[in-house]
Amino acid sequence: MDPEERPAKIRKLEHAGGDDIILAVDAVPAFQTTKEQLPVTRGDGEEVDTVDTTSGTPAEGDSAEPTMSKNQLKKLRRHERWESGREDRKLKRKEKIKEKKERKREAWAQEHTDENGNVLRPLPSRPPRHSAGLGKQVPITIVFDCDFEDLMFDNELKSLGLQITRCYSDNRKADFRTHLALSSFGGKMKERFDGILAKQYTSWKGFQFFEEDFVAVAEKAKEWMTGPKGGEVAGALAESEDSGGQEKTEESAEEGEIVYLSSESDNVLTHLKPNSTYIIGGLVDKNRHKGICHRRAVERGIKTAKLPIGEYLEMKSRQVLVTNHVLEIMLKWMEFGDWGKAFMVVMPERKGAKLKGEAGDARDEEADEAEAEEDERLERENVDAAKELEAESGEPIIEGEAS
Repeated sequence: MDPEERPAKIRKLEHAGGDDIILAVDAVPAFQTTKEQLPVTRGDGEEVDTVDTTSGTPAEGDSAEPTMSKNQLKKLRRHERWESGREDRKLKRKEKIKEKKERKREAWAQEHTDENGNVLRPLPSRPPRHSAGLGKQVPITIVFDCDFEDLMFDNELKSLGLQITRCYSDNRKADFRTHLALSSFGGKMKERFDGILAKQYTSWKGFQFFEEDFVAVAEKAKEWMTGPKGGEVAGALAESEDSGGQEKTEESAEEGEIVYLSSESDNVLTHLKPNSTYIIGGLVDKNRHKGICHRRAVERGIKTAKLPIGEYLEMKSRQVLVTNHVLEIMLKWMEFGDWGKAFMVVMPERKGAKLKGEAGDARDEEADEAEAEEDERLERENVDAAKELEAESGEPIIEGEAS
């Protein structure tokens, strides 16, 4: 046994009186460690009881709360320093923004000063946040029927809320704006709009929210479309009315129609009519409840129609679109007067949509290319066969005489 591994000797020490014997250890064994008591401070700077460094547990008498590790203390101090410097950072940001505006103002003054030394006023970079934009208001109302809350999961309700918000944004920026309304507004959707979205919808211009169903809201829409702020017939609406003759224009100007848009309808929407209300089902269900919007409209005696997707497009996926895409297509139709162009501008690429004429031309081009490749292949085979005959006979083969 090595001397290092040999246990320490214990020798007897005689007391001066000779009665008591004290055992003394020459050395401390290697496996035994001493306990060092160190003070520990919490995040608030207050000193707590000592901690046994060998076990990492609080010393006796400390059972109030667990102590913090060194990493936790470092993170806490960094967070405190960050919070204490919040106001300083805010002031620095304001100073940087102010300096940037001053530089822009000086650059503008150098380039846009008239002969009299007056600086021209710059145009605003964007319209006010809640302004209606530069588009024209038209007498068309789009109603979102949101009475399908019981059929959707929470994530689908959230998605619908985002689509409604996108509809407001697209309509506000469109060249021809419609009146927007939401029916059956309540339940979880209202809670979300009031809570997480902080009631921002209350300041939306041209968008009204109602607790009534879509039929009652469609009747109310007739009043504001024929009122002083109803809008004017413009864009593709005016062109479609002009093509119908003067008598038809006067008749349609008095009263429009109410149409529930549904992909299951047998009627095709060829054009939009002034003073009309078009209802879009506010339902996000991944096609679980197919045809429910169409049945809902038929039960209430409301006319149904579908967008002319099949007449203009060839699609790889189903022809069911999300709420904001339906509205945007209608807005683009009023701008272009062409359903095909409106579809191609709005349709997402994942739908794989192609105009029918372009799809046919593409197929013809593919067929021509395949036919040309086949001709080249046959010609190469004929040339190879002629070379083989020429090698066997030793005589040149005249073109056209090889068999």
